[in-house]
Amino acid sequence: VQLQASGGGLVQAGGSLRLSCAASGRTGRSYTMGWFRQAPGKEREFVSAIRWNGPWNTSVNDYSDSVKGRFTTSRDNARNTVYLQMNGLKPEDTAVYYCAVNLANYHIRSATSYNYWGQGTLVTVSS
Repeated sequence: VQLQASGGGLVQAGGSLRLSCAASGRTGRSYTMGWFRQAPGKEREFVSAIRWNGPWNTSVNDYSDSVKGRFTTSRDNARNTVYLQMNGLKPEDTAVYYCAVNLANYHIRSATSYNYWGQGTLVTVSS
């Protein structure tokens, strides 16, 4: 599985960005795509995830408390792409954002549960 993340950039506080993560390869019919971020000097932290159940054609979103209400994760099945819409950005959102795939669909908030990672895209929020 290969993941290609894009959409990062520089934005002022209060602004918006949309990150994209396109997946290619064998992901199976049910999997989770998550977003994590890592700020300088800090550990990688969970941001959001969308758990997809292919046979039932359903998905469930999960968000960290720090982004809930500001960030929204969605997916385009036809493009096998997941988006992270980030609104109301704050300087503390500055980080490298990574998308990742969890093939087992469990422990979706834990980075160690993810099998494949994208290259990361930098988001910088100025005050």
